[in-house]
Amino acid sequence: MDMITAAIDSVRIGRAKARRITSSGAWGIRFPPIAVLGFHVLLRGEGWLVTADDAPVRVRPGDMIFTAALAEHGLAHAPCRLDELPVFDVDHRPEPEGAADFEFLCGAYALDGRPPALLQRLPGLVALTPDHAANPGLRALVEMLVADFTGAGSDAGRAALVDLLIVHALRQLEEQGWALGAEPGIAEALHAIHAAPERPWTVPQLSDVAGMSRTSFARRFTAAVGVPPMAYLTDWRLSTGARLLRQTSTPLAGIARRVGYATEFGFAAAFRRRYGIAPGRFRSQAG
Repeated sequence: MDMITAAIDSVRIGRAKARRITSSGAWGIRFPPIAVLGFHVLLRGEGWLVTADDAPVRVRPGDMIFTAALAEHGLAHAPCRLDELPVFDVDHRPEPEGAADFEFLCGAYALDGRPPALLQRLPGLVALTPDHAANPGLRALVEMLVADFTGAGSDAGRAALVDLLIVHALRQLEEQGWALGAEPGIAEALHAIHAAPERPWTVPQLSDVAGMSRTSFARRFTAAVGVPPMAYLTDWRLSTGARLLRQTSTPLAGIARRVGYATEFGFAAAFRRRYGIAPGRFRSQAG
């Protein structure tokens, strides 16, 4: 499993959302630091991407803003401070098409609690200018998502479109030099965990996969990923279990075995510690 696929898989425990947002005149919106993996695509007008620490960045139609892992940010008609912007109103209703000065598409997987460890490795906020000529399908994806189709299968269709746009953003990040993957050795260990979370991995076994000494592997893995190997393994197992709870009807005992727990009780206890909710209740809330 490549790192982009792993990133998408890690957030499928959430529900994909998309909406068109419009504003006119002197406007501004602040998005609080919530756990998401997503994007904004500029559709009409020009504005400024505002953050707490960096200078505002001008954004124009066709630009994409990638956001991940609790990245607070805002959009405004003119450069300003982030704390000057009002928090986005979830009840916002877009103006009729073509009437607004500024229009953008917001799409994301919204997550409960802290983001998966893998998500925390990604850049928090990046403004991108896609090459639409080289990627003619990108505009079609955006137009389909803007349409916000309804009816049978709409949730699955929306998630597929959000997936594809996030994949495009992550590929462009890689092309621009962001190291989404890891150094050889650490990458092999990550791939092993992703491919077989049910295996009773130990640090010595993973260090053998990486071709490193145990001490060197543990140090370099933690530096590259942000958490120690066993903490990452637990996080991946539980996020995989959460995804299976949301996307399948597999019994709890079967999910426990698929993610490396000997019993459903052990899995349930670890899941409750991670997500603050019992697996059965987590599954029932998916509907």
